Amino acid sequence: MKQTIVALFLAIFLTGCINNAPVYEEAVKAAWAQVENQYKRRADLIPNLVKTVKGYASHEEEIFIQVTEARAKAGQIQLDAKMLEDPAMLAKFQQAQGELSSALTKLLAVSESYPDLKANQNFLALQQQLEGTENRISIARRDYIKAVERYNLEFRKIPNKWIASLLHGELGPKEVFSVDEADLVNPEVNF
Repeated sequence: MKQTIVALFLAIFLTGCINNAPVYEEAVKAAWAQVENQYKRRADLIPNLVKTVKGYASHEEEIFIQVTEARAKAGQIQLDAKMLEDPAMLAKFQQAQGELSSALTKLLAVSESYPDLKANQNFLALQQQLEGTENRISIARRDYIKAVERYNLEFRKIPNKWIASLLHGELGPKEVFSVDEADLVNPEVNF
């Protein structure tokens, strides 16, 4: 009787360990899809924002070019779930998104010099949407980091580590977002 209970307990315990890795991997993929979704939302807002600001500050051409080029560069780098295990690709993606964030910061700083623009309802609505999207990006990245943490821990805890490597050998740790040193410095905007 005692052996049966121990065997049943081990079977239930090991079944949970066996199923965790694929479940957690799917959670990582879903969290990453949300990150991409929010970056796409931001990319879709940018042309309207640039067009609105351009109408008021046409001589700030350099900033418009930076924003447009940064948006194009960020749009060229697409990561699928399999590439999340490649630190170089994730770093490249993060760098492109960081450059876009920096260019947007400069664009919004330009608006401070144009009182008429700051009062324009289209600009205000776009600015609010962009701020909301930046918050959503932050939340999506946080959720992705948590999902990766849970997933990666599955490959570090014993006996999960042994079971996952035995049954899911093709799965490996995922990369998380990291902050580049350049992103920690506030951009300078000179008029």
